[in-house]
Amino acid sequence: MEGITDLEIYHFNPYPFVLEPTSIRAMLKCGSSKLEFGELVFDCRNKLLCLSNGEKCIRVEFVPDSVHDNKYYYLDRDGVIRAVETRRKGYKVLRRLGENVAATVEIDGIHMHRISGIDPWKDTLAKIRAAKIRRGNIVLDTCMGLGYTAIASVMQGARHVVTVEIDEEIIWIAERNPWSRMLADKRITIIHGDVTKVIHLFEDESFDRIIHDPPRFGGSTGDLYGTPLYKQFFRVLKPGGVLYHYLGEPGRYRGINLYQSVKRRLLDIGFESVRWVEEAKGVVARKPVL
Repeated sequence: MEGITDLEIYHFNPYPFVLEPTSIRAMLKCGSSKLEFGELVFDCRNKLLCLSNGEKCIRVEFVPDSVHDNKYYYLDRDGVIRAVETRRKGYKVLRRLGENVAATVEIDGIHMHRISGIDPWKDTLAKIRAAKIRRGNIVLDTCMGLGYTAIASVMQGARHVVTVEIDEEIIWIAERNPWSRMLADKRITIIHGDVTKVIHLFEDESFDRIIHDPPRFGGSTGDLYGTPLYKQFFRVLKPGGVLYHYLGEPGRYRGINLYQSVKRRLLDIGFESVRWVEEAKGVVARKPVL
């Protein structure tokens, strides 16, 4: 898209050597045979973990004898199997929720997705339905995270998705998340940056849909719930375009009616048909057709 330079675009590179806890336990018991883990093959005799197409192998130097079922692991380039987690900017871990269930990220004990009575992928699909993603849409996904809303938008038929992520550690985790690999799709453009600044690079009426799924409201995230950003959303949306804004549980903020506050701001800016969508725990608003 115009206004976005190569310097701002992040080229997503999924890391293939990702392991489930059951795979690691099987490696510890392995004798002289070979084990297959999806797209990976472990040569027990030579201690090599290889892509099944034979293009790349890494010698396994260290296998932990204790692993947790609620984590994903990866084989780093030094041959050490480690949990997919970071500790530099607060503890972040790729949380495994079960077999055939999309993972989430836990950040200092707080999950990135809803997991009570719902799984992260179903949570994502509820947001996509609320945003009314249609075939051929151009979508702005403001807070990428693990990229599920960007991926689901493309699967729903979006022509192009621009997704923004400020946290390089979250991008690093996403590259090691088996459920995020479709972020490498050419229909998805990832921008590593602050959406409150990046938004100014887009031309007027650039997007059919905006999915705004920010971290929970707080002192460090207030700008993501502010009138200046909402004005930019209004500017870059096409007439008739839809904004979906995740809020979570508005009643949990002591002394603040978050839903009413957001609704009032959106109406003041010019949005119409502002309403609460319980299934998606968020607000939907429409830019009028002039």
